[in-house]
Amino acid sequence: MKMDNIIIMARYTVTQNYEIQESQGTCDRGKFSVASPLSSYGEEIKKMDETNNSLRRMVYAAMFGALTAIGSLIVIPLQPLPITLQTLFTGLAGVLLGGATGALSQIVYVLLGVIGLPVFAGGKAGLGTLMGPTGGYLIGFIIGAYVIGKLVEARKEPGLVWLGFSLVVGNLVIYALGVAQLSFVAHLSVAKALMVGVVPFIIGDLLKLVATVLISLKLRNIIKR
Repeated sequence: MKMDNIIIMARYTVTQNYEIQESQGTCDRGKFSVASPLSSYGEEIKKMDETNNSLRRMVYAAMFGALTAIGSLIVIPLQPLPITLQTLFTGLAGVLLGGATGALSQIVYVLLGVIGLPVFAGGKAGLGTLMGPTGGYLIGFIIGAYVIGKLVEARKEPGLVWLGFSLVVGNLVIYALGVAQLSFVAHLSVAKALMVGVVPFIIGDLLKLVATVLISLKLRNIIKR
């Protein structure tokens, strides 16, 4: 129901109440107040907004979880290594949905893979992948999206530079968690884990970061957090 219609209904109800009380001789013009019926409508409007916001967040979380899954299957043949679009959608989720909903979208993505859908990089799936050498990156997607979202939320109108900074910090979080688990599970030194799990992907991740900023600037007024 549109706000204008609700306001009209509220005014109509107040007028009717006033006329009824006046016709019955029970209306004290000095004491008659519109606060009660209007506050009642205000509470209803607030409840409707909260319900709509919760539903919208759930839909966005599911949508960006699915987009991240699709992104893992899209391979761009760059040198020295091809790249996928997972982190592009992780970044978009954080920027456009905010910290909590952005992180929820990545939880949806990870759960899709854990239950057996081949949505992890390379078409992998299952809990074993999450617990394996590259599982830290998957956890990093969740934490990274949250950090990106919180940084973006810290500014009322984040500009290009702040969006870029937020995405860089989020990517560093993903790298840190990914390298930590890779080093621990694969028994690699941190330096070796960095050379294997970060350095080859820097160029591709920078390109995705630029794309994420540009797309976010186009979509942020369309998608409401």
